[in-house]
Amino acid sequence: MSPSAAEVAEADRRFTEWMRANLTRAAAHFAVEIEGEPAFGWRLRSIGAPARNADGAPRWLRVVSEFPEWASGEFWTGNAEANMLPASIPRPRVLGTTEWADGRHQRAELATRLPGRPCSTDDAPVQPLRLDPAWWAALRYTLATLAATPTRRTHADQERVTRRIRGAFGDQLDTHVERWETVHSDLHWNNLMQPEFGLLDWEGWGRGPAGIDAATLLCCSLLNPDTYRDVRSAFADILDSPTGRVAQLYATARLLHRVEMDQRHDFADALWAHARALLNRPA
Repeated sequence: MSPSAAEVAEADRRFTEWMRANLTRAAAHFAVEIEGEPAFGWRLRSIGAPARNADGAPRWLRVVSEFPEWASGEFWTGNAEANMLPASIPRPRVLGTTEWADGRHQRAELATRLPGRPCSTDDAPVQPLRLDPAWWAALRYTLATLAATPTRRTHADQERVTRRIRGAFGDQLDTHVERWETVHSDLHWNNLMQPEFGLLDWEGWGRGPAGIDAATLLCCSLLNPDTYRDVRSAFADILDSPTGRVAQLYATARLLHRVEMDQRHDFADALWAHARALLNRPA
């Protein structure tokens, strides 16, 4: 028998309070003071909040919680391993980590805090975004610098790309990726900072199809025609290439899996319309 809505709400409330306690434990470990209301990640998997150390320096404190079988590998350590990326990429730098087990497995990370605010509280905003040309230039520069950075980390290989696209759109599609590069892999509007450019959430970075970041940002702009046109204009050379088409199908399939689980119907409808347009376009 499935749990009732009230039972689900009560389970979420208890888990939220447990995650708050984990954040408090992490703050004590790193000797920082939390300031401001914490923010929760997808399905309450993580919690983060602004903090300050004893010298008053701004920090960001984050705790992620997973079942033991998922608490390992590149995704688990991605934020800290992003410290090896070029300093010219505006991103938080992880200053310390600690882990503990309590039924689930927790990992706390203390990082530098970027100036400004996220471009949106949602990954796919409806309201127009006001970003100046310098911001777009910084985004292009950051993605180009990242793309050229060698790494042994892998976001997706050909087998994963093929499985994801064909699982969503049919097993006869040509999914060959002509070019690979280092990618962020989760480039949506809640991970981008303004007015000064910055890029958050480096859990899943690694080698992937060229253009996956531009493709993901385009998909996350489908509910906002003005922003969609801005992304198309900024990355037309990438998006209109053969690999860019595959990257868009892959990004669309990945996002559909998540938004359909969360019953975000407007976003799912927009993604399906985008997929149909890609599939009807000559390869």
